Amino acid sequence: MNWKRVLFLTYLMSLALLIVLEEASTMSVGSKTVAVGSKKEATGESRKESLEKRVFIQESDASNFFKKRGKRSTKSRDELNAETRQMLAADEQRREYYEEQRNEFENFVEEERDEQDERSREQIEQWREYHYDGLDPPYLYNRHVV
Repeated sequence: MNWKRVLFLTYLMSLALLIVLEEASTMSVGSKTVAVGSKKEATGESRKESLEKRVFIQESDASNFFKKRGKRSTKSRDELNAETRQMLAADEQRREYYEEQRNEFENFVEEERDEQDERSREQIEQWREYHYDGLDPPYLYNRHVV
C-alpha cells in the first residue's frame, strides 16, 4: 500500500514539473517575453513562428514530397532510369568480380600444369639416363620409322 502512494506522488510531481516547463517554454519565445494574460495568443503565434522556422523546404516542394505514387501507377521516367542505372552498375560489378576470379583460377591452373609438366619431364629424363646403355643414340634420334 505504501509503495502505491510513493508511485502516485512521483507521477503527480512529474506531471506538475512538465506543466511548469511547458508554461515556461511558451512564455519566452526567442528574445520576446509574453505576458501571462495573453497566453492563448502567444502560444498560437509562437507555435506558428517555430513551425515556420523548422520548415527547410518551400511549400511546393513539401507538397510534392508528401504525394506518394500508388503501387499500381506507372513509374516516372526518372525512377526507371535510376533503377536501370543501379542494375547496370550491379551487373558490371558482378561481371568484373567473376572475371577477376576466373583469371586468378586460370593463372593458378596454368602454374600447376607447368609445374606438373616440369616434374614429369624431369622424371622422364632421369628414367632415360638411368636406362641408357650407351649403345644407341639419344632418344630423339632413335625413333623407329614405320
